[in-house]
Amino acid sequence: MFQLRRLLLLLGLLGLVPVTFAEPIAIAIHGGAGTLTRDSITAEQERDYLAILNTAVQQGHERLQDGAAGSDVVRETIRLLENSPLFNAGHGAVLTWNGTHELDASMMLGHNLAAGAVAGVTRVRNPIEAAYAVLEYSPHVLLSGAGADKFAESQGLTMVDNRYFTTPRRVEALELFRAKYEDKKAQDGDEKLGTVGVVVLDAAGNLAAGTSTGGMTGKRWGRIGDSPLIGSGTFADNRSCAVSATGHGEFFIRWQVASDICARVRYQGLDLLVAANQVLHDELAVAGGEGGVIAIDPKGNVALVFNTEGMYRARINAAGEKVVGIYRSHAGTQNKERDLSDG
Repeated sequence: MFQLRRLLLLLGLLGLVPVTFAEPIAIAIHGGAGTLTRDSITAEQERDYLAILNTAVQQGHERLQDGAAGSDVVRETIRLLENSPLFNAGHGAVLTWNGTHELDASMMLGHNLAAGAVAGVTRVRNPIEAAYAVLEYSPHVLLSGAGADKFAESQGLTMVDNRYFTTPRRVEALELFRAKYEDKKAQDGDEKLGTVGVVVLDAAGNLAAGTSTGGMTGKRWGRIGDSPLIGSGTFADNRSCAVSATGHGEFFIRWQVASDICARVRYQGLDLLVAANQVLHDELAVAGGEGGVIAIDPKGNVALVFNTEGMYRARINAAGEKVVGIYRSHAGTQNKERDLSDG
């Protein structure tokens, strides 16, 4: 059946059969949400972010066109973002209060609800690969700390010195954070926001989601946010949708943002964009939670929803329409629900 679907997809893309006969594919990417305005980012930085977002979504979509499994596309795309110094994940992750890196990641597959995650790893070059290894090669869902590092090493994953993740930008951010630590507004800024995530619908009709992060700048005491927690920062179910979240993790954990969106789609029959807007704006924002989500449903509809000034984002939906943006007003934005979302 998969080979037939792949053949129909390729024939549809070549114009040899009606596109309605081809299985839909779609991909969405985020690189974190926060106070992202044109005044806070230089023109050069904006070009760099838009370029890698475009590359990532384009490469991921091409892999889906070739019939690649969603789990592979999620891992490959997140790996690209983890290897970039631009994002708070992998190389470029934020620093803890002690000046080290503790990384989190998770994956979930919609066809069988398989999930894997790691929290507080310090030596795995690509934490998303460790999350997938937990999913595929262990009886567990979540491993943490030194044990997760040891498991990743036993699976043959690339291990690095913790300093590999450090960049000058993150060192400066930690210094600024420490300087204002006594201020009551500590962690009221973007140091608490930042994650990368990918959701896909593949040609076999399966949904998949993955999320990876370095957490909060200056975090202490082994703090873990929503990114490695299934249902909070990552969720996928072929019966509803796939979601990856970014934002203030404590709120996303308490409100179970990712699974709540999918539950509204499945049990209430809500449109994906409506469900995502309800959770982000009517629930989370009212409670004071900031951030965003990317989501895809089984038909290839995509929602990019955020209640902040901006979110690094890109998507190609089932119709092949591409959006790449940072701010609320970037081209391709459909002004819906408080002018903060596009789909």
